Amino acid sequence: MTDKPKEACGVIGVYGYPEAAMMAYLGLYALQHRGQEGAGIVSSDGEKIYRHVGQGLVNDVFSSPNIIKKLKGQLAIGHNRYSTTGADQKINVQPILVNSKEGPLALGHNGNLVNSRALRDMLQKSGALFQTTTDSEVIVHLIAHSKEPDIVSSVKDALNKVRGAYSLVILTKDKLIAARDPSGFRPLSFGYLDKGHVVASETCAMDLIGAEYIRDVNPGELLIIDENGIRSESLNGNNEHAHCIFEFIYFSRPDSRVFGEYVDKTRRKLGKRLAEEHPADADIVIAVPDSSNTAALGYAHQLGIPFELGLIRNHYIGRTFIQPQQKIRHFNVKVKFNPVGGVLKGKRVVVVEDSIVRGTTLKILTQVIRKAGAKEVHVRVSSPPIRHPCYYGMDFPTREELIASSMSVEEIRKHLGVDSLGYLSMKGLLSAVPREGRGYCTACFGGPYPVPVEEIFEKAQYENPFQEIF
Repeated sequence: MTDKPKEACGVIGVYGYPEAAMMAYLGLYALQHRGQEGAGIVSSDGEKIYRHVGQGLVNDVFSSPNIIKKLKGQLAIGHNRYSTTGADQKINVQPILVNSKEGPLALGHNGNLVNSRALRDMLQKSGALFQTTTDSEVIVHLIAHSKEPDIVSSVKDALNKVRGAYSLVILTKDKLIAARDPSGFRPLSFGYLDKGHVVASETCAMDLIGAEYIRDVNPGELLIIDENGIRSESLNGNNEHAHCIFEFIYFSRPDSRVFGEYVDKTRRKLGKRLAEEHPADADIVIAVPDSSNTAALGYAHQLGIPFELGLIRNHYIGRTFIQPQQKIRHFNVKVKFNPVGGVLKGKRVVVVEDSIVRGTTLKILTQVIRKAGAKEVHVRVSSPPIRHPCYYGMDFPTREELIASSMSVEEIRKHLGVDSLGYLSMKGLLSAVPREGRGYCTACFGGPYPVPVEEIFEKAQYENPFQEIF
């Protein structure tokens, strides 16, 4: 259906609010764009732990108000899943819930570990029994196997053993623990909700539930929230920041604030830099909706070219749909995007896209735009060419499938069949994102991998020994 980098997961944690599960549920709605394969919530009333998870969108999983009512307590964590590691099966839906020596513990994870296979092998040799195929369960087992005297120390001990990307929410009977890896790959925000507290992947979740954003959970920080208040502890590791720059380019919602900056503001700058580097003699600018809308506005404003709605996106496609028996040409793309002929006919059109992965969808879209009557089609991309896979929580295809890894810009232009093609340069990209005290991961564009990668990951990394019976 799409030819985009697949989303990272979304997490939320709520402490000290009478209907914590309801707030987590609403927050997951706001974070739906970060994962559509599954969702779940674990809550605590101080005595018992309650859990509900399932496959599909938030609305599919929590299809009845009675489900939320059964998730009792003033403490809850929630998770939207996209499977960057581990198969898309119900058994892998988070939050994971286990019984440890310190009592029940639940965990939701956004990111990817780069040493999970070695740790998993070590844990299995010591007798650990894994119930899922995710790297997130490795963290849970490390916590359970820790010899530290309390749960907070055990979490710190476990996280000091793992490497890679993680923004975590962890629930015990009476504590909410939030953690972010020392490089700060994935975003995680902290705020107040009445007399309670909230952590979430993006601030748009806080906006929906009326929470006040205070600050980000810092890279390498462990935030512990319980009846004694809030305290912060530090994890081992250097704190050279390597924020995922794709959060600004594509992943995060434009109304969110990540890494201390509003996404909309940065995306407009990306579009302006793109216009400065690759102007076009055109009549209109359109976006590939929805993630490219803001960059397209910046591009159009910089050049003084009208921004128009040239493609309409169907937002109501479920996880599956019935395909017609008689094959319709380019059905998978056309069911999602439809051109506005009255806008495109006879026009020289600039199409702004945030990234090109394989190029398959964009190639079809440019054909559709030409068929709708466009005189010229010029493509502008608000990121550099993607040439390398990501190991920190984005699901890019293999390097061989990335079109820019084997083709020059001119070869890609010919492949797409467009009149011109321009990518934002790395210099232009870095000039648009906030820089003060921040560093970014640009490995997918050809930059160095900030945390050494010891394994070659595949989507279904481990063989799943369980039959899906749920």
